[in-house]
Amino acid sequence: MRLTLGEGSTPLLSAPRLSKRLGLELWVKWEGANPTGSFKDRGMALAVLRAVERGAAGVVCASTGNTAASAAAYAARAGLRAVVVTSGGAVARSKLAQVHAAGAELREIDGSFTDAHLEARRLADEEGLVNVNSINPDRIEGQSGAAREVLEQLGSAPDVVALPFGGGGNTVAYAQGFGELLPRFVLGEAARRRDTFASAIRIAEPVHREEVARVLERSAGEVISLSEERLASAWRALAREEGIFCEPASAAALAAVETAGLRDVRVVCVVTGHGLKDPDAVP
Repeated sequence: MRLTLGEGSTPLLSAPRLSKRLGLELWVKWEGANPTGSFKDRGMALAVLRAVERGAAGVVCASTGNTAASAAAYAARAGLRAVVVTSGGAVARSKLAQVHAAGAELREIDGSFTDAHLEARRLADEEGLVNVNSINPDRIEGQSGAAREVLEQLGSAPDVVALPFGGGGNTVAYAQGFGELLPRFVLGEAARRRDTFASAIRIAEPVHREEVARVLERSAGEVISLSEERLASAWRALAREEGIFCEPASAAALAAVETAGLRDVRVVCVVTGHGLKDPDAVP
């Protein structure tokens, strides 16, 4: 069996105007081109397929939005039940629309994303569902393919790869995909993790914090905390200087590059989700 909605093989776009302004060679890995509009589709296709192969009763996830939309779509494609747990009022309306359209069961709880994550784990244990959050190694394996695409598209490894830092699963996946060709990792997180307007990275306690720390140690990388103003500025720059309309959380990668003061290096900025995923957050 093959389970796909056409995920992967996303463009690696040169960013000439930003490159000139920043004094480096900047490329954008445009993950908003995936079927549900975010990078989550790469890992979800594999995680849901493996759930089907194992005879699971369904899948469950906690989500700030993109995981929910992706899980709902791929579960529908596979004919599986999907349960999505969210923190009440914390998910963009467009992402909830995707969940409802695909027929997933939505359970909103009072509490944080961490609380939602614990509830998803409980449901997996008690109802025989497969948890398809990034704690599932199939998700990481599927997402690691993006790094291998970068190597193929560039012809070699970049000097730096920049990513948004919410839960940290994508950082772990890219490190796995690059393998021995690991570039320096520069991660952008919201300084206001609990209430940032960039809802996709509104995660107070990163699930993969320890694994991310090991990736940063191996790659001589760093995490840069970003103000709301810096995130908004980078979001505008991607749209107005390069025509790339992303959701605000995705701009954390560019904001981190701008803040890090990099010069004369080749950088791949991973832009993780389409702007239509969170239009109400646009400042």
